[in-house]
Amino acid sequence: MTKHHHITARPHAIKKSNSPLAGIKKHLDEYLDIEGVKDWDNAWNGLQIENSGAVTKIGAAVDACAPVIEAAAGRGVDLLLVHHGLFWRGVQRFEGPFLRKIKTALDNNLAIYSAHLPLDVHPKAGNNALLCAALGFKRTKPFFFEKGRFIGLQARCSLSRSGLVARLEKALGAPVHVCPGGPARVSRVGVVTGGAGGGVPKAAAEGLDTFITGEGQHSSYIDAEELGINLLYGGHYRTETFGVKALAAHLSRRFALPWEFIEHPTGL
Repeated sequence: MTKHHHITARPHAIKKSNSPLAGIKKHLDEYLDIEGVKDWDNAWNGLQIENSGAVTKIGAAVDACAPVIEAAAGRGVDLLLVHHGLFWRGVQRFEGPFLRKIKTALDNNLAIYSAHLPLDVHPKAGNNALLCAALGFKRTKPFFFEKGRFIGLQARCSLSRSGLVARLEKALGAPVHVCPGGPARVSRVGVVTGGAGGGVPKAAAEGLDTFITGEGQHSSYIDAEELGINLLYGGHYRTETFGVKALAAHLSRRFALPWEFIEHPTGL
């Protein structure tokens, strides 16, 4: 059976204005430290597709996939902010589905700006910082060293494992998959959104008893059991909706532009 995903968007009404793309790009590049944050090669952080130069409406989404690009075009968006950009598969021919979604963007004057690790690690608009805040963690410390910097956050708390799971499910609005490999009473929690399940050994080595991420390979569950750490999978998609929403809201305030979040969950 084919699974169909539904696109929904939540409008945020502000009087429309034209705001030059160049100025928004310059602000985003500086605000997110695009040049300073190292990332995986195919992330290509920054402006990936340029438009005519005018911006009247911002869209925010997790992925620059065809359904999202089509929805953005249909809703009058001319700047789309995404966490996962267009070029993760590396160099590829402009043909088939890839050509069609690029053509949709170009035909509809849609600029696309992508921010991967720069958005994960941002102290205000970052996925990790915002998820920690949603969990009620007011004091956090950096952890999980990768790509020349700490990309995750950790916090001390005193919660039952079930209580933490309930908080996480409320923050994400979706069920959480749990590997109960650690103590029933949680005291040190690490958060790295997205697909960081392979980092369970690193989390355990840093003395955490619970690790929250989006998803991980099959072996990550076994690692958590054997290393005595709780592992909470919140979903790659769900754990990374926070940053693009916050970034769009930030631009909306600064440049007096309306924005919408374009929902396209994968269930993963």
